[in-house]
Amino acid sequence: MFSSRFPWGAGGNADLRPNRLTQLLTAKRRAGARILDLTESNPTRASLAYPAETLSALADPRGLIYEPAPAGAAEARQAVASYYRTRGHNLDVSRILLTASTSEAYAYLFKLLANPGDQVLVPRPSYPLFEFLAHMEAVEARQYPLVYHGAWSIDLDALRGAITDRTRAVVLVNPNNPTGSYVKRHELEALVRWCAERGIALISDEVFSDYAFARDESRVATLAGVEECLAFSMSGLSKIAGLPQMKLGWIVASGPEHLRREALEKLEWIADTYLSVSTPVQCAAVHLLKVGDNIREQIRERCAANLAAAREALAGSAGNILAVEGGWYITVQAPKIRSEEEWVLELLERENLLVQPGFFYDFETEAFLIVSLLTVPEVFNEGLNRLRAYL
Repeated sequence: MFSSRFPWGAGGNADLRPNRLTQLLTAKRRAGARILDLTESNPTRASLAYPAETLSALADPRGLIYEPAPAGAAEARQAVASYYRTRGHNLDVSRILLTASTSEAYAYLFKLLANPGDQVLVPRPSYPLFEFLAHMEAVEARQYPLVYHGAWSIDLDALRGAITDRTRAVVLVNPNNPTGSYVKRHELEALVRWCAERGIALISDEVFSDYAFARDESRVATLAGVEECLAFSMSGLSKIAGLPQMKLGWIVASGPEHLRREALEKLEWIADTYLSVSTPVQCAAVHLLKVGDNIREQIRERCAANLAAAREALAGSAGNILAVEGGWYITVQAPKIRSEEEWVLELLERENLLVQPGFFYDFETEAFLIVSLLTVPEVFNEGLNRLRAYL
């Protein structure tokens, strides 16, 4: 009696029962074991120093007045435009639509672009929720590969071969989660050309774009300046201000004016149906984005220091850190003498060390271990030393 949007349950092909790693972790914690968790991705639990005045703007009395605006309050959208202006992009606020999160932004865009049964192309490896987000909109998520040859790149030939008559969008995660690889200019040029020819949209998830480890002129920081095809850039407070609980994200529309205007009109209609963004967080947006400057700097310093520590800890070991350009994660290639599942289970069982297996992110080969650079340094350093010893 339920819809086919759910890939689990009776007739579905997804198994949502706790996996072996979750079962072992639960048992360990019940037994009181001290777990060195190298998977932390929640900035509010990463011992960052949030300024004392972070929450003060939520007391704004305007938060008591309900004045719904489908695209978002003008002041909040202007704050987002200012964020892009400091990065060299002058955007009219009419190109910005607020959402409660990037996950909701995906839902809006899939509704906008695709009919049931249509396809969106998504990267592999990458964000593990794409299949679920697409299924919820009755859309098929079809994967295209990222390949590694000393650095990550999009397999452009494979991506082009994955395009069908039902393809409505190509999703980019820039930089990718968890590989930390940015889209390069030559890759974007090819994608824009193909999408313009076929009437396909580009969707760019840019939540980690502020966390590059070094400058590189060959990289693309945002799709906000794309003109030749319809393109959407997404970000939000979750990563750029370390405030996932504030539930404020956005979509920036780019591309040919007639397509951009029609897309924004339809997006406003979708947003007006839900009106999900809270008034208090919109009133606080200017303040929270300013607070984000401090939080981003702390996260950058944390990630850079942990990356350096990881390289030192694993130097000369059997663990190889793959090239990473930005973001919050590193990928450690372990010897293929056992499966990823065996690696992570043994590390947890014998060393009380929690890492994620590459198959959580749909890596095509083994064995890869994913480690969060956001981890508190004391835990991170002890964990990497245990990982080296075990390797």
